[in-house]
Amino acid sequence: MTDRRLWSYKDIAAHIRVQPDTVRSYRKHGLLPPPDHVEGGKPYWYAETIRAWVASRPSNRKR
Repeated sequence: MTDRRLWSYKDIAAHIRVQPDTVRSYRKHGLLPPPDHVEGGKPYWYAETIRAWVASRPSNRKR
């Protein structure tokens, strides 16, 4: 089953246990995948997009 919920900066931050500003910084520096949807100028990502990104990103610490 495909998870098509849209996540905001706040949702992503909660998922990876950082502050929303950190997620914004990731996007600014090209470390976050492009948004799947933009509404009212705000970017959103499908939960599955973020889960795939988390699984593929190198980690230097255990979570």
